[in-house]
Amino acid sequence: MSTIEDVKAVLDENLALGGRARSFTATTELFGTLAELDSFAVVGLVAALEQRFGIQIADDDINLESFASVGALSALVERKLAR
Repeated sequence: MSTIEDVKAVLDENLALGGRARSFTATTELFGTLAELDSFAVVGLVAALEQRFGIQIADDDINLESFASVGALSALVERKLAR
């Protein structure tokens, strides 16, 4: 499974999207568009991504740009995996 597919699975599970995330693409907007993703949900999503991928996401990485789209979030995960 690719990183973006894994990220979509984490989004679906963590935000209880009922399978909707399967149809997301890299350009699917998240924060500000996806009602289930609010500032409180970001905390749980970060924890789920860290656990799923075995990465650490720094506070500085938690910003609107990183959570703007599925592609941006996947890019963040890929950067952390590369370290």
